[in-house]
Amino acid sequence: MQPTPEQSPHHAYPDHWEADVVLRDGGTARIRPITTDDAERLVSFYEQVSDESKYYRFFAPYPRLSAKDVHRFTHHDYVDRVGLAVTIGGEFIATVRYDRIDATGRPASAPADEAEVAFLVQDAHQGRGVASALLEHIAAVARERGIRRFAAEVLPANNKMIKVFRDAGYTQQRSFEDGAVHLTLDLEPTAESLAVQRAREQRAEARSVQRLIAPGSVAVVGTGRNPGGVGRTVLRNLLAAGFTGRTYAVNSAFAADQATIDGVPAHRSIGEIGEPVDLAVVAVPADRVPEAVTDCGEHGVQGLVVLSAGYAEWGAEGRERQRELVRQARSYGMRIIGPNAFGLINNSDAVRLNASLAPESPAPGRIGLFTQSGAIGIALLSGLYRRGAGLSTFISAGNRADISGNDFLQYWYEDPDTDVALLYLESLGNPRKFTRLARRTAAVKPVVVVKGARHSGSTPPGHAVPVGRIPDATVSALMRQAGVIRVDTVTEMVDAGLLLADQPLPEGPRVAILGNSESLGLLTYDACLAEGLRPRPPRDLTTAATPQDFREALAEALADRNCDAVVVTAIPWVGENGEAKSGDGEVLAAALRTAAATGPAKPVAVVHVEIGGLAEALAAATSTAAVPRVVRASAPADRAVPPTTQAVPPTAPGDQLAQQGSDTGPGGTPAVPTLGRIPAYPAAERAVRALAEAVKYAQWRRQAAVPGKVPEFLDDTIDEAGAAARIDALLGPDPDPRGRPLSHDEACELLGRYGITVRPTLPAPDPDAAVAAAARLGYPVALKTTAPHLRHRADLGGVRLDVANEAALRRAYGELTDLLGKPTELQPVVQSMAPRGVDTVVRATIDPAAGAVLSFGLAGAPSELLGDTAHRLVPATDRDAAELIRSIRAAPVLFGWRGSAPVDTAALEELLLRVSRLVDDHPEVVSVALEPVVVATQGLTVLGASVRLAPPPARTDLGPRRLPNY
Repeated sequence: MQPTPEQSPHHAYPDHWEADVVLRDGGTARIRPITTDDAERLVSFYEQVSDESKYYRFFAPYPRLSAKDVHRFTHHDYVDRVGLAVTIGGEFIATVRYDRIDATGRPASAPADEAEVAFLVQDAHQGRGVASALLEHIAAVARERGIRRFAAEVLPANNKMIKVFRDAGYTQQRSFEDGAVHLTLDLEPTAESLAVQRAREQRAEARSVQRLIAPGSVAVVGTGRNPGGVGRTVLRNLLAAGFTGRTYAVNSAFAADQATIDGVPAHRSIGEIGEPVDLAVVAVPADRVPEAVTDCGEHGVQGLVVLSAGYAEWGAEGRERQRELVRQARSYGMRIIGPNAFGLINNSDAVRLNASLAPESPAPGRIGLFTQSGAIGIALLSGLYRRGAGLSTFISAGNRADISGNDFLQYWYEDPDTDVALLYLESLGNPRKFTRLARRTAAVKPVVVVKGARHSGSTPPGHAVPVGRIPDATVSALMRQAGVIRVDTVTEMVDAGLLLADQPLPEGPRVAILGNSESLGLLTYDACLAEGLRPRPPRDLTTAATPQDFREALAEALADRNCDAVVVTAIPWVGENGEAKSGDGEVLAAALRTAAATGPAKPVAVVHVEIGGLAEALAAATSTAAVPRVVRASAPADRAVPPTTQAVPPTAPGDQLAQQGSDTGPGGTPAVPTLGRIPAYPAAERAVRALAEAVKYAQWRRQAAVPGKVPEFLDDTIDEAGAAARIDALLGPDPDPRGRPLSHDEACELLGRYGITVRPTLPAPDPDAAVAAAARLGYPVALKTTAPHLRHRADLGGVRLDVANEAALRRAYGELTDLLGKPTELQPVVQSMAPRGVDTVVRATIDPAAGAVLSFGLAGAPSELLGDTAHRLVPATDRDAAELIRSIRAAPVLFGWRGSAPVDTAALEELLLRVSRLVDDHPEVVSVALEPVVVATQGLTVLGASVRLAPPPARTDLGPRRLPNY
């Protein structure tokens, strides 16, 4: 909506304030500035507000708005007077307004930094979190316009509004004056206000997914009159799954007298149904989808699954059609899975929903699966089905124009039916938010991700996302920092998911190997070493081993305190006549499952070669008694949550995590052993790789239970305000959007405000200047070029070290210019020698998609060629800094490799934290490079530094809650 000419020409309509938001009950609404065109909407809205709510707003009976009121509430300058409205279906359901005031409460203009704020929410929409969302947005608008405080007068009886202000998390003051509660809110975001905002975001987005995944009624719009076709297939799958709610078939071409189809009530429109419909599956051609969406929206449908193709995957025209679809659906408060979706499945016994094109619902289980590709979804469902795995929920989101993997992470975080989240992603619409949500979810249950389209420029059609500049290896490192298990293929995802869903997490990397094949045991042993595990010598049970021998050996291995996990290898028994016997798979499976259920809780994986029925029998989870799986409040923090029949809410690591194989039940009574699934693999490498991922994830869980922190002592040596002032001065009042590199002296000055000292360098445009510089600095010195093509390239001969005197310096200067070119091209400098040590590189960059990234590696071509660089998201904690320098492959060089003296890693960690603080405190610092950083046995020396400033990039993970627009 655009302003009319009556609006102030000096302050254009701020369209960036428009936002779609998810409300507390999972519905959506739109927040936008109020304009002069809204007079009729405002009057209509006010007429639907109760007298009591009007009294709370105006402190007196106020039955209707006068023409003067309407003019005042619809005319704003978008600076000193701002009004926002919440709309659904184009009509107002709530408004908020602020007026800038001075210290006496009179209307004012800048530089006054306080404003009076007032809300009004239609009674029918109170309790949906509308006012809380409005407060977030109006506060962000006020901060943008230089307002730092809100003042509000609230009647004591208006408890709902008082609670909105009280629960927002802002610093506030309250007093009672003249029969009203006077509230003052400091609008500067706090840790509490951010936590409140994110908690509300989680609840709202999880609820919006729940409305889709657990509907009470489903209508298939586009059900074909003849067998076959997309709509008829979905209807058939709904019926076959035994959906517990009401099902309707909708097709505008149905005859007026057609009452049913496949035994389901048939209607020509949603409006004809006459009963509430929670979910509509849309399977009509793209050009008819808008009509279907309107029909759904006007009759209260809560969400859509759009299977129709012909959207952004078809180019620019389709992309605009897709955006209009999202705008239309959200205007009615609906969320969308799709378009071009494959559908969704919920195996909960209370729902039994298969609103997808999958012909069969997978077995119920503890795995949640999200994909952005229908083809990959089919492959994953097939693979899980063959392996006997069960799913809690399955979603194939297609172009994911609205509902995305982030939304399902919000849902799975608190879903008691899901123990493991598997995601196949081809793009990340909001990488910062994904990392935040994945970290929180991974703290209570594993998150396994396959990232398709990993190479630059290969984002699938239909996925309009921010373009990142960081390589895929960096993305992988950042995911692991967040606790995400990143694997390369969907096969590896299934392998890891099966182990994580059905087995407890290992306490460490020690692996016992046992089986009836020495060769297969050795292959497993080698695979463990390759994956960084610590295998024990394989135990060969010989080819004559019986299932009872396997059971006893497994029980013994599980009872061994020096074992954290067990891999069982098995080949078919060979009879006396030399023929393989493969019919004892069920017997062997029973023996292994009994040993695993009665022994200590440790993960078990089986590697088998052509043993008929073994994998199927291991995957069939049965119990000797119908009892809930035991939950112990004192379970260690590194235990996974295995399949359980009772709801276990998300908890902090270490609280109420299920433990497999417990010997006591509720109240201390003996528990009947539960025979859970044991994952089986056709190759040792696959089993060991899945186990290695579980070991690394368990280690991350243990560390995440006690998060790192930024040491407070850094605050004493950091001049944040001085750095901010200097950055403002360097950028100037009208900064170039492309930014600007700082000169050497400017960079050194800025870094110095964060306690980072760069060793001085002096220019040497000729030999005499070099000699003068060396005399000033003191011998020995280094002579090096600073030309861009030679910087940090000692291998090209652009550096001369340990120059001890004037004669040596003049000789080195001549050699340098004779070899590489004129001084004007080389730009030589002289620098005093630093103590000997290991040359390293510290960098920080702002990626438009991922955010600020801190990187570390050794200096030199080998590290660059091998990509041996570690990365962490900013802000980095003390633990991140310690892990950063230890996670590169060349890390042993820092810790006394081949008898060398270990370097001062504590000083290096401190430097990393200082760089992290600099870019975190000042988003205008878009790039920092310290190269080389020579780390000695005591202390370190920064020999080179470069800094680039630019206007701060937009942050999609901060500010008020809003749905993305792709």
